[in-house]
Amino acid sequence: MKITLAQLDYTVGDIDGNVEKIITTANNSKGSSLVVFSELAVCGCPPLGLITYDSFVEKCEKALDTITQRCPEVPILVGCPIRNDSKDGGKPFNAAVFMFQNQRKIFRKNQLTIEEMPYFEAGDDDEMLKIGCMKVAVTIGSDLQNRSNDEFLIENRMDSLMKNEPDIIINIAADIFDYQRAERRREELRKTVLKFERPLFFVNQVGANCDLIFDGGSAVFGYEGYVVNSLPFFKEGVKDIDLQCLISLKKEDEQQIPSKVELMHDALVLGISDFFKKQGFKRAVLGLSGGLDSALVMALTAEAIGNENVTAVLMPSQFSTDHSVNDAKQLAEKLGSPYYIVPIKNAFDTFSDMLKPVFQDRPFDVTEENLQARCRGILVMAVSNKFGNILLNTSNKSEASVGYGTLYGDLCGSLSVIGDVYKTEAYEISRYINRDEEIIPWHTIEKAPSAELRPDQKDTDSLPDYSILDAILYQYNECAKDIEDIVNQGFDRNIVERVVKMVNRNDFKRKQLAPVLGVSPRPFAKRLMPIVKK
Repeated sequence: MKITLAQLDYTVGDIDGNVEKIITTANNSKGSSLVVFSELAVCGCPPLGLITYDSFVEKCEKALDTITQRCPEVPILVGCPIRNDSKDGGKPFNAAVFMFQNQRKIFRKNQLTIEEMPYFEAGDDDEMLKIGCMKVAVTIGSDLQNRSNDEFLIENRMDSLMKNEPDIIINIAADIFDYQRAERRREELRKTVLKFERPLFFVNQVGANCDLIFDGGSAVFGYEGYVVNSLPFFKEGVKDIDLQCLISLKKEDEQQIPSKVELMHDALVLGISDFFKKQGFKRAVLGLSGGLDSALVMALTAEAIGNENVTAVLMPSQFSTDHSVNDAKQLAEKLGSPYYIVPIKNAFDTFSDMLKPVFQDRPFDVTEENLQARCRGILVMAVSNKFGNILLNTSNKSEASVGYGTLYGDLCGSLSVIGDVYKTEAYEISRYINRDEEIIPWHTIEKAPSAELRPDQKDTDSLPDYSILDAILYQYNECAKDIEDIVNQGFDRNIVERVVKMVNRNDFKRKQLAPVLGVSPRPFAKRLMPIVKK
């Protein structure tokens, strides 16, 4: 007896395209006792407000008929939204649907995350799926794990299901990636297996839908709680699992969980690739300064959509150093990507002359620094418009946290590639990219970071050293520690208070940023804070 795990990349709203993937995969798996697809595979995840349209859910249900008609010989378990037939016309259910010949059985998701509650109703199904003589407990996503607080929600759900004495557990999921998630998820699932003494089949979605990335990593856990088979991270895959493997005592899966830096790198490449592919975009443009952040974004994007599809615009000012221009040119030429050099001095001088009657004799300050950034924003947006290229934002999470960026200047862009990557992490990913050969110039990685908006400027003129800043930001952003908690860890109180004040004062800027590829446990998209506060 074998069960087939189908780990596929779906597009939200592309019901016809998703269904074709499901049908093709299912028909290629004839002879399997069950072909399992991930959570909300029919409509893609997350559908968010699309679920509020009755016609959308109705189309999803009709798609199930199409799958049944075109896969008559294949038992299928697939995730799909299902209408709520209650008298009060409640919200739809997030469901797993079993289909084979004239049989159809629906299993409704029982434990909803906070993000799902506005769109779905919780179900209370406790029935088993029967495959031959085997009883299967079907669970969906957070029926086993809770994305909001990572606590187990299996007590009510699984304790109830276990009364029916299932032989195995199947969990279909759309588990959102962060660089800690794969390891924590594996431990959560292992504990579930050991507690209930049942093997577990975990089928996760893979792919990216704008800011949300799904890492795949589907796995099978045997009776001893060890992973006995798995699918890759960040790639589609289909695998037949012979149930004989469930008795394996093997302690190590053949595929180890990658390191943090490798996970982040692969997630960002997938996030960029799917953003372009799923929206029909072909080419990207960005401002390439010779600094680390823009170099990293260019290298990642070239890997994701092809070197020839990334255009760099170098926009030196009178304060730009020769080495920055040379570093930028070296990267573009190494990649074989087109680039243009468009100096901003004339534009900056023109704006400065226009503003002289207003500014009078006031000294040069951050106003002129921001004016340079906005000159660059105008130019790179013009290139984007003229050639139909998508402008990528190159700001990192350290800068975004403390507001070290200019609205309508260097914060322009349609997608923020590294907006959830701290500066210290950007260095790590850059070194990872250079692991086999120099792609990003080593001088770019090793030199002191600078915005180069005034003579001899360094980032440390305005910010603490990034090693200190990022450590404080991690405690405040990811760990939700307050000032006293952070100070008690040994950080200087004045620096901590200053950093926290900058974070809290700049929520208005982050609200206006492009969508950010989420790779951390708490991206800013999940920072639900009031903008006006004290």
